[in-house]
Amino acid sequence: MAEYIKQASRTAAYEAPQVSERVSEMLQRIRSEGEAAARAYARELDGFEGEPVVDRETITRAAARLPETLKDDIEFALKRVTDFARRQRDSLQEFETELSPGLFAGQRIIPMTTAGCYVPGGRYAHIASAIMSVGTARVAGVENVIACSPPKGADGIHPAILYTMDRAGADRILALGGVQGVAAMADGLFTGAPADILVGPGNRFVAEAKRLLFGEVGIDLFAGPTEIAIIADDTADPELVAIDLVGQCEHGLDSPAWLITTDEALGRKVLEHMPGLIADLPELQRDAAEASWRDYGEVVLCRDREEAVAVSDRYAPEHLEVHAADQDWWLQRLRNYGSLFLGEETTVAFGDKCSGTNHILPTRGAARYTGGLSALKFLKVVSYQRQSREGTRDVARVAARLSRGEGMEAHARTGDARLRRYFPDEPLETEASA
Repeated sequence: MAEYIKQASRTAAYEAPQVSERVSEMLQRIRSEGEAAARAYARELDGFEGEPVVDRETITRAAARLPETLKDDIEFALKRVTDFARRQRDSLQEFETELSPGLFAGQRIIPMTTAGCYVPGGRYAHIASAIMSVGTARVAGVENVIACSPPKGADGIHPAILYTMDRAGADRILALGGVQGVAAMADGLFTGAPADILVGPGNRFVAEAKRLLFGEVGIDLFAGPTEIAIIADDTADPELVAIDLVGQCEHGLDSPAWLITTDEALGRKVLEHMPGLIADLPELQRDAAEASWRDYGEVVLCRDREEAVAVSDRYAPEHLEVHAADQDWWLQRLRNYGSLFLGEETTVAFGDKCSGTNHILPTRGAARYTGGLSALKFLKVVSYQRQSREGTRDVARVAARLSRGEGMEAHARTGDARLRRYFPDEPLETEASA
């Protein structure tokens, strides 16, 4: 039975009722008043009074403010993320097959028409998020890619975020954040192109707005605070494990960080390293990491690696690192995670920023049933069928009999009509089975 060397004092809670009420109220006002309400919220919440639609001149000025080294790094990340997304897209194929003589069925892969990509810009400038959402939608073949990000007062969107959204392929960019940004993309405000899907991370208000709009539009996933779990055995470097845990704790006050280990000595050494590593951070990051590790950090001791797998799969972490021998063994057995990082040579930050896999991932146990954002999220897999008259004979009879067995007479008669038309000299044989 696994035991805790350190157990979290809190668990990530779902949004408080007041958050849902506030978001619902804002969405209703924007639905009622349209662009005027979105502008009003931008003034009230972000101190922004400029035009929500970012023009080419503003984008050009933002690009001129960035050092060439940053632009090169953005290109590095963009190439790898879009290359990986392209491979994902190409892994899904259209086909047609003959299921029985004269009956053909197939699937088509159709990109969504419009994607709304939210790029956060609050505590940190999330340059990489623009690549992950906008770049992936573009590769998937989405016709209209709309992006938005919160403006910083009169200065508008952070220049690096703005440049990256444009470089990744956004057709139009809105200087709107929070609920008003999400609602504007959903309703097609300022662009005339309502989103078919909303993607991208954000704060609890953004996440709640996406949740309330789900069904009317698609969303990538229900997102909560970012998470990391690390599985480590006696071959792991405790300092490196601690550094990686702290690397995710800086995200926010409620970001869970879990160490699952088969070696008690390693677990206790990691605990010894954590306070000093956190104390060494700048104030903003230190305050976040300190609260995250104090309230949501855990060290779980397991008897063996099979139990470690069971514990990890139960947590279903967003990010999962494995600092343990026999990487292929873990790869084959672990099932529930958003993204997996095998070996000490890789780390969550690499995937978050530039290595190629997407960093918009499931949290709060959602990795039990879904993966993260990929090119496939922007594609509709739709089916079609066609058949010859000869192929209709058996299908029509079975469909009619099944329909009558269900009590759906009108359904059954659609089969009868075709049998009478195509095979007038043959008995119907469509009565329901006793």
